Amino acid sequence: MPSIHVKKRQVGAKIVYYGPGLSGKSANLRFICNNIGQENRGKLIALTVTGADGLYIDVLPVRFGKVKGFGVTYNLCTVPGQAMCNTARRLVLKGADGVVFVADSRKNRMAANLDSLENLQENLERNDLSLEHVPHVIQYNWRNAPDALPLAELRATLNHHGVLEFEANAVNGEGVMDTLEAIVDIVRNDIEERL
Repeated sequence: MPSIHVKKRQVGAKIVYYGPGLSGKSANLRFICNNIGQENRGKLIALTVTGADGLYIDVLPVRFGKVKGFGVTYNLCTVPGQAMCNTARRLVLKGADGVVFVADSRKNRMAANLDSLENLQENLERNDLSLEHVPHVIQYNWRNAPDALPLAELRATLNHHGVLEFEANAVNGEGVMDTLEAIVDIVRNDIEERL
């Protein structure tokens, strides 16, 4: 649910990048941060997950235009992919206005993708949301890997709701901005309906 500040004419929305560990969630945010002008973004912050050394939640505020005269800030957030961080993942998802599911295209990562997708659905339900009703897109990252699964197989296994999907290589930025633009458009339309 977006936060609306009527006096300031500002709306805050949260878009969560969700997926298994090392699928490319943080790489997406780093590329976005390095390729959006400073006037349209805040600082990329990495918050340490309590009790999990070396694991972080990344947060990057970005600004794109207005909705009905309100400026909109989209807070892009990543979740830690490791199973031991489920409480942190659930907290980051709370109040999410949109989700980018970052799947790992490599053959040996399909089980991790399925576990993460199931975990996403469970955590949304614990926050009184459902994947069916939360604006989301799927990004198939690691498309450059020699063992990347065929797109048709990934689609059949992971895209249960027929949402927009993107092939990507987040390290070099392929597909990253297309994914971001799509989820921002979907969330913006959802916000416009609510205002």
